Amino acid sequence: MDFTQPKPATALCGVVSADGKIAYPPGVKEITDKITTDEMIKRLKMVVKTFMDMDQDSEDEKQQYLPLALHLASEFFLRNPNKDVRLLVACCLADIFRIYAPEAPYTSHDKLKNLAWVKSYNICFELEDCNEIFIQLFRTLFSVINNSHNKKVQMHMLDLMSSIIMEGDGVTQELLDSILINLIPAHKNLNKQSFDLAKVLLKRTVQTIEACIANFFNQVLVLGRSSVSDLSEHVFDLIQELFAIDPHLLLSVMPQLEFKLKSNDGEERLAVVRLLAKLFGSKDSDLATQNRPLWQCFLGRFNDIHVPVRLESVKFASHCLMNHPDLAKDLTEYLKVRSHDPEEAIRHDVIVTIITAAKRDLALVNDQLLGFVRERTLDKRWRVRKEAMMGLAQLYKKYCLHGEAGKEAAEKVSWIKDKLLHIYYQNSIDDKLLVEKIFAQYLVPHNLETEERMKCLYYLYASLDPNAVKALNEMWKCQNMLRSHVRELLDLHKQPTSEANCSAMFGKLMTIAKNLPDPGKAQDFVKKFNQVLGDDEKLRSQLELLISPTCSCKQADICVREIARKLANPKQPTNPFLEMVKFLLERIAPVHIDSEAISALVKLMNKSIEGTADDEEEGVSPDSAIRSGLELLKVLSFTHPTSFHSAETYESLLQCLRMEDDKVAEAAIQIFRNTGHKIETDLPQIRSTLIPILHQKAKRGTPHQAKQAVHCIHAIFSNKEVQLAQIFEPLSRSLNADVPEQLITPLVSLGHISMLAPDQFASPMKSVVANFIVKDLLMNDRSTGEKNGKLWSPDEEVSPEVLAKVQAIKLLVRWLLGMKNNQSKSANSTLRLLSAMLVSEGDLTEQKRISKSDMSRLRLAAGSAIMKLAQEPCYHEIITPEQFQLCALVINDECYQVRQIFAQKLHKALVKLLLPLEYMAIFALCAKDPVKERRAHARQCLLKNISIRREYIKQNPMATEKLLSLLPEYVVPYMIHLLAHDPDFTRSQDVDQLRDIKECLWFMLEVLMTKNENNSHAFMKKMAENIKLTRDAQSPDEAKTNEKLYTVCDVALCVINSKSALCNADSPKDPVLPMKFFTQPEKDFSNDKSYISEETRVLLLTGKPKPTGVLGTVNKPLSATGRKPYVRSAGTETGSNINASSELSPSAGNRSREQSSEASETGVSENEENPVRIISVTPVKSIDTVKNKEINSDQSTQGNISSDRGKKRIVTAAGAENIQQKPDEKADESGPPAPSKPRRGRRPKSESQGNATKNDDLSKPVSKGRKRAAGSQESLEAGNAKAPKLQDGAKKAVPAERQIDLQR
Repeated sequence: MDFTQPKPATALCGVVSADGKIAYPPGVKEITDKITTDEMIKRLKMVVKTFMDMDQDSEDEKQQYLPLALHLASEFFLRNPNKDVRLLVACCLADIFRIYAPEAPYTSHDKLKNLAWVKSYNICFELEDCNEIFIQLFRTLFSVINNSHNKKVQMHMLDLMSSIIMEGDGVTQELLDSILINLIPAHKNLNKQSFDLAKVLLKRTVQTIEACIANFFNQVLVLGRSSVSDLSEHVFDLIQELFAIDPHLLLSVMPQLEFKLKSNDGEERLAVVRLLAKLFGSKDSDLATQNRPLWQCFLGRFNDIHVPVRLESVKFASHCLMNHPDLAKDLTEYLKVRSHDPEEAIRHDVIVTIITAAKRDLALVNDQLLGFVRERTLDKRWRVRKEAMMGLAQLYKKYCLHGEAGKEAAEKVSWIKDKLLHIYYQNSIDDKLLVEKIFAQYLVPHNLETEERMKCLYYLYASLDPNAVKALNEMWKCQNMLRSHVRELLDLHKQPTSEANCSAMFGKLMTIAKNLPDPGKAQDFVKKFNQVLGDDEKLRSQLELLISPTCSCKQADICVREIARKLANPKQPTNPFLEMVKFLLERIAPVHIDSEAISALVKLMNKSIEGTADDEEEGVSPDSAIRSGLELLKVLSFTHPTSFHSAETYESLLQCLRMEDDKVAEAAIQIFRNTGHKIETDLPQIRSTLIPILHQKAKRGTPHQAKQAVHCIHAIFSNKEVQLAQIFEPLSRSLNADVPEQLITPLVSLGHISMLAPDQFASPMKSVVANFIVKDLLMNDRSTGEKNGKLWSPDEEVSPEVLAKVQAIKLLVRWLLGMKNNQSKSANSTLRLLSAMLVSEGDLTEQKRISKSDMSRLRLAAGSAIMKLAQEPCYHEIITPEQFQLCALVINDECYQVRQIFAQKLHKALVKLLLPLEYMAIFALCAKDPVKERRAHARQCLLKNISIRREYIKQNPMATEKLLSLLPEYVVPYMIHLLAHDPDFTRSQDVDQLRDIKECLWFMLEVLMTKNENNSHAFMKKMAENIKLTRDAQSPDEAKTNEKLYTVCDVALCVINSKSALCNADSPKDPVLPMKFFTQPEKDFSNDKSYISEETRVLLLTGKPKPTGVLGTVNKPLSATGRKPYVRSAGTETGSNINASSELSPSAGNRSREQSSEASETGVSENEENPVRIISVTPVKSIDTVKNKEINSDQSTQGNISSDRGKKRIVTAAGAENIQQKPDEKADESGPPAPSKPRRGRRPKSESQGNATKNDDLSKPVSKGRKRAAGSQESLEAGNAKAPKLQDGAKKAVPAERQIDLQR
């Protein structure tokens, strides 16, 4: 309703109607200044009654009395000296506002100004119902205010209301409600002006109204009286709005919120947390610093038992990090705990929180917060892992690739690229696929131009750590393999349909499905895709183009889109089949590498060589850029060989061949080897330049270059026989053992030539082997090794003569592998030579001129050589059980590196199914390894090998014919036989020795018995029972040997029976035992005898701790090749194994003692080149018993020397043989002169040992005898020092000064 202002008509400055008259209610005469005050009061009372009785719907009356309403608002009435007049006018005005709402009866701000200025309503305080008048007035003003009112009108309204609030005795709840209701979101959205009016009013009256607000919230929040106000259900909305208006309004309310945070009602806590999250997180809020108790209480909700509360707390953290970076420190610890929350959604939101803040500004998140995201990339839940990986990838692209925040920010997240690629090592196919996607979209975006994309790849590869490089190489290898599978599938489509074809196609489809997410569902989709391929020739041709070696990146993109378009179904927006096909296409499409890309990479490398590249700017040195660039090209030469075929590329590679960097030249030769098949026909210029370089490298290059050069000539030249002969003849004639430095490369070249071209070079090589390799080189020690006592030295410190001997051993193996037959019995001679080397510890001549570390190298070479020959069936057949056992014992060598490298070679060959199954039994001996990490590594190797063999049998139905060599369970008889011939196993009734046997058996059986596939537990039990019906083929007539074999069988049966209730079922089939190790069972022969007593059986099964000696580190003293546990060295630079003869300074000893307390659980890392290990020892009082025990044990077994197959004995203190003596006590000077050295073998335990270990003075027993003794007082002296060998004569009487002082 729009009211116009009437013209003035009287001396009262009032306003009248358009005709100049004011209409009064019936019976009311005109009210002017000419009547008496009493008369005026009388007439006003009648007007008050009229307005009170009027309704808002009385439109006629409202129009009629409008002039009167305006008249009463004149200054005469509002400032009348009589209190009763002003009171009655105020009552009239209150009703007028009610009647005319929501329209304003006064358009002139003067009227409001008058009302506010003279505070006319303040007189109402004297009325009993004044509160109702004020409530009505406030409601009216809030309802009538709108956009048409100017600021002056709003100010007068504020003046009017604020005067009532500040001059009254207090604000009632109803009046407070009339103000607060305008802050509720629903009202706020309806009338923004009323919200603004209430906001300003509260700000103006904060001192007065704060107490009333506190009382209201106290009633609702603390006392729970929601009936005090209709706004009780909106308390949290009100608190938020009031805080935004002025935090001082809530000074007394905040402690009440702290009380509510501790409520027992989860939903109530959730509501308070939501509220406080907004208060703490808002941009300009300083509540956290102003109210620390409330902030700390709020942080406590991160650990709330109620999941939604924790979730809400985590979501808040993102806003808080962005708006209040200063609070990041407080939040970090709580986010750390939540990043390990049992709830997947909370862990997920922690990542979102951190990544969101980091994307806004990297400075907002500290390294610790980014570390939490890093951890979650290995979360058990895929959704969390995916979020973490994608988040990190986005950060890398933003700050490293685009450099949006400068070099410092790029440096802060430079680790991301390595971490993301490391995830490719995970077993889950989903992880692998996501890494591939991240690589293609974030690390090296495929949509960049070729030059830019290759520059990105070039410098990424140069800056990756070695493990990330391996992962990236593996990624390309997997993609290439999948491409070859698809290529083979398309080839099968070209062949006529047949049963064999369908079977092959099915096998190929299953292989492809394994390379896609959710292989179960993928199988169906791949079958469907295969059906579509069979029906659609155009689709097949598109797919063939996609996987062809000549497909460019642009063509690949077009092909992928074309195939996806053909398979898309417009009626089906979400098409799982199409998604699966896209996954396949993305994996096989060459989106990064083509001929153009290789050319760009070569140009980048040329710039690095010329020194014109941006290497330093990219944070890479020119040398490492060139080297890594060549390595990158080498890897790509395996997966994309066709893309290299250009004169320009080969010219650049020839330039690299001429460089001084050996690694660069080696990589260049390998690239030629992989890609140069058409050089001879298409690029004669390159051929003529390349041949002399290859000849030179084969004769005088590094060993690796020589190997690659020989293979390169063999691979790419048609006249390879002539080329190889030109290398072979001069090299074979010029061999000179007196100059070992110049022998290594020729030996490598000759070995590889004889392996690649056996028909041509096998015969001439035989005379070289007989006259030079064996006679002149291996059987002679020309130089004396450095007697520093180290068991291992870095490659650069190994003597040239030993390096030449190692290459000579490899040459023998390569020569035999080339011949692949034993017609000349050369293999038998070679195996005898290798066995002799193992028996003599690596010192074949036994002249004691060779150093300990060199002996370790030769033992490793000999063991590896036997294992390499075993990969060829014709040589595996002639390897005797004794030779196999010697080879097996290398895995228990005294030198850590020998054990480590041998185990890796063994695993690598087994995993490729190159070695016979019996070699897997060697891993059982790893149970005796003193280093926890080595045992763990061996277990992982076993798991991998067993799973690969089982998977192979499933995927290859024809493999059932070869079950004896493939089925993992068939390793049990080999293991039993190997353990029965363990040199440590000398007495079949010795409980300690049996416990060791049990540990080795369980090390293997535990992995085999994880699942009872096809009733395998009963099958293994049946094998052990059947072995007891045979004899040991190695010594069939020797009763003691057979008894040991049957005893091991009984221990195995004991373990199987105790660990599995299913082993008593019938075996699915009768097992076949290997004839090489067991005789045929004799007719009517039964063997029901139990070879272990019931008491022993109980001791083995109850897990009673085995009493330990002075050092409770290992199961027992290991004194065979590799069975000498070593101690962590702290006193040498290399940290290698040190002999007792090498004296350490007192300071080194002290340093090791200081370290021992901190390193009580230190293990040896697999990746350390020279790992060391600190072992604590027990007080000295136990040493006498143990020392005597050790001596007696050797005395009692003098007669068994020959049966130990030549492995050295060493006197030890219960597993701590490498203990340094006092400097003034020399091994060779004490006791009577030592007789000749006994042959190498692990010292058997004596009968006295069992009693000695029960002595109360010994250290506390430990579980399984592997962990360190607790409560040790002193560590060993620094250095992996060996106690001196006590020769047979010395053992009979050991002087007191020979005792080892452990407390020195």
